[in-house]
Amino acid sequence: MNKKPLAGLAALLPLASCAPKAPQQPNIVFFLVDDFGWVDSSVQYGDELYPNNLRFNTPNMQRLSERSTVFGNAYACAVSTPTRTSIMTGMNAAHTRITNWTSAVKDTPSDATGGGFWMAEHKGSGDAMEGDVLSRPDWNMNGISPVPGVPYTQYANSMVQYLKDAGYFTVHVGKAHWAAAGTPGVNAYNHGFCVNIAGTMAGMPRDYSGLQNYGNTKERWNDFAVQNLVEYYGTQTHLTEALTREAFKALDYPISHKQPFYLYLASYATHTPIQPDERFAQKYRDAGMDEGQAAYASLVEGVDASLGQVLDFLEEKGIADNTVVIFMTDNGGNSENKQKGGVLHTQNKPLREGKGSCYEGGIRVPLMIYYPGKTKVGKCNVPVICEDMFPTILDIAGVRGYETVQELDGQSILPLVTGVGEGPDPERPLVFHYPHKWKPYDLKDIDFLSAVRVGDWKLVYRIAEGVLELYNLKEDIGEEHDVAAENPDIVRRLADTLSERLSRWNAPMPVVVQTGNPAPLPNEI
Repeated sequence: MNKKPLAGLAALLPLASCAPKAPQQPNIVFFLVDDFGWVDSSVQYGDELYPNNLRFNTPNMQRLSERSTVFGNAYACAVSTPTRTSIMTGMNAAHTRITNWTSAVKDTPSDATGGGFWMAEHKGSGDAMEGDVLSRPDWNMNGISPVPGVPYTQYANSMVQYLKDAGYFTVHVGKAHWAAAGTPGVNAYNHGFCVNIAGTMAGMPRDYSGLQNYGNTKERWNDFAVQNLVEYYGTQTHLTEALTREAFKALDYPISHKQPFYLYLASYATHTPIQPDERFAQKYRDAGMDEGQAAYASLVEGVDASLGQVLDFLEEKGIADNTVVIFMTDNGGNSENKQKGGVLHTQNKPLREGKGSCYEGGIRVPLMIYYPGKTKVGKCNVPVICEDMFPTILDIAGVRGYETVQELDGQSILPLVTGVGEGPDPERPLVFHYPHKWKPYDLKDIDFLSAVRVGDWKLVYRIAEGVLELYNLKEDIGEEHDVAAENPDIVRRLADTLSERLSRWNAPMPVVVQTGNPAPLPNEI
């Protein structure tokens, strides 16, 4: 483990240390979408265009794809916070022990609440209920921390702080969701951001509508009301549009001072509540979609419009040729929530399941990277994962020789974008771990799963059942045909690989209700 600390909490004086320090480096825009599925756009991430690719109008995602390296085998975690904290720390979620989304309040577990966020009346619902085989593990429920010694956190140096120290003006806009309220990690300034707009402990917006003040009304306020947007209260400005406008305002300073910037634009869309963006919803209703489907489609198109505005803004300011654009999502599309309309558990087909699951629909995500003048345009099928973003972004920024208090798991994928240098081994193991019960009812293809992918092979460990499944993703992207019985040697090898990683990282394992002991590792069953 590397031991050199960051510059400390100088980030608490955000603007004082955000002045230019280095010659112009490439600007970086990280455009992160929430709960957005692999087939929720017209961009072809797979070997073909699937019917679900054609549901929504996404011309700007298509526009970006035509100049980008498009990653067809990109992965995130099954739910939001683990992905976001892996991006910030360069660590796998099983390694940080942040394996579920953090709650609004510190020291309160968040799994199996049934509502997607923690409320006091749900306390205890994450514990075993009647008939449950497993109960929640001991995990880092408070998220990441920039300082050591905070209970239930992973102490880590933030990728953003290194960018700031290298002279970048760092801007956070939208959803943060790295840590619980009452801990240092909840504050974006403590991670190296010079500007923070609307980033709190909230994992979802209270409301998308400016007419509802984004939840900041006497009748509707709770911790998930979106902050810093008073200018738009009482207007018809959708949340996605308001955040986009605020991002442009924040970039005025670095652009006018010719300072490189890092913009982390993390849309709250397309997370629940699934409320229509009325700029786009009616055409989907007219096309025959039910209200839930039309509302979700409008949220998607709103995100696409935001991306288009960003690309246009960069061109208008004359900086497009020196700005790297990364487009990614934090987990697979939600396939379990009735608010989206349509048929449950089908929205991510041909991928199996969705958000919360270690099957492909929950973890395979869109990823595009555009590096002007250096991009190897086209498809890249080398498997990559969210913790790779930490070293990749620092590589793009030219930050070298840094040391971290945490052990990094990610590898730079910049060579895959530029075609220069050696990228990650296509056969390296990628680990996914969701040792939790997501909702207060059984979701057998979501709850208590762990998995590892090595090359074309993927092993899924169904922890509650003590079952190992094996899939060849090249031949069976939908994970319909379990071939474990025909390939016992591969099962054994992958079970050993997954077990070694989980053991070395001291990954949280759910507790067997009957014995009170942690569930066995996959090579122990």
